[in-house]
Amino acid sequence: MSSLLILTIVAIAIVLFFDYTNGFHDAANIVATIIASRAMTPAQAVIIVGTFEFLGPLLGGTAVANTIGKFVTLGDVQALLSLAILISGLMGAIVWNLATWYFGIPSSSSHALVGGLIGAVCVSAGIDHVVWGFSELMQGKLTGITKVLASLILSPLLGFWAGFIILRLFRFALTAAKPSANKWLRYSQYVTSAGLAFSHGANDAQKSMGMLTLALLLGGFIDKFEVPFWVMLACATAITLGILSGGWRIVRTLGFSIYRVRPVHALSSQLTSALIIMSASVLGAPVSTTHVVATSIMGIGAAERPKSVRWKKAKDIGITWLITIPGSALVAIITFALVNLFIGKA
Repeated sequence: MSSLLILTIVAIAIVLFFDYTNGFHDAANIVATIIASRAMTPAQAVIIVGTFEFLGPLLGGTAVANTIGKFVTLGDVQALLSLAILISGLMGAIVWNLATWYFGIPSSSSHALVGGLIGAVCVSAGIDHVVWGFSELMQGKLTGITKVLASLILSPLLGFWAGFIILRLFRFALTAAKPSANKWLRYSQYVTSAGLAFSHGANDAQKSMGMLTLALLLGGFIDKFEVPFWVMLACATAITLGILSGGWRIVRTLGFSIYRVRPVHALSSQLTSALIIMSASVLGAPVSTTHVVATSIMGIGAAERPKSVRWKKAKDIGITWLITIPGSALVAIITFALVNLFIGKA
């Protein structure tokens, strides 16, 4: 078996494992408010979320996959080296996902993936192999890293203010409502949580679809960047299995440590997050579900009782977000040094 085939198989396996850790890590983002508001039991939440999570990648198109798969250019890099770069970038993201899950910190799998790939590419092939998109930005076009970063920066802001506005609208509509209205607010979450799960699958699994397609292209198994159906199916399965496993450590942070979530808050957060993430998926913009969900909860708390929002916890999360890209990049650089030893002996 050739070294190229071995590395391609390893790259595919690591992409799918990253996809699994993405679902495992982000499960809390989707089910936290459902459980905190007691709309469903954990078992009910996981079944509904898992079903629609699986459908998201299959029915959500490939716009995000195209964005993620094309922000680094490795076509002129020797095949073994290019696959080593891809593997190292993914390992940087995986290690970061598992570390933040272990400490119960909601961080961005998207940021981790971007940081890991940037670190691995820059230290090996050079910074010119990253599609930064700065010149295109001057012409009014978003592409490459500028499109990715714009999506990741703007989505939390949209999450905060959309959560703020939607909660105010719900409060106005429920001014004369009786306590029994909470029952209907809980039932409504069956729809919004399904929508959030679908949008998460449509956006996040596409990132892995983009990486797996890139691995096939670099390994010489396909002639052009076009996502095969089996890749969609494999990534949908991997991320759904991760969701079903559930990163429950982060549920406590999102559901209880930022703001006390009741049914109206949970419904507002899920509706906000689903709308933003699904819109981003249609536009081909990779966003962080973690960022959107967490900031929507902050916006909802600020709309109701700003002093009750645990801003210190929000600050801790914000610091983690800032160090995610350099942290995952560092892990990717270390991984590349180790993988490069294998290439040198091949």
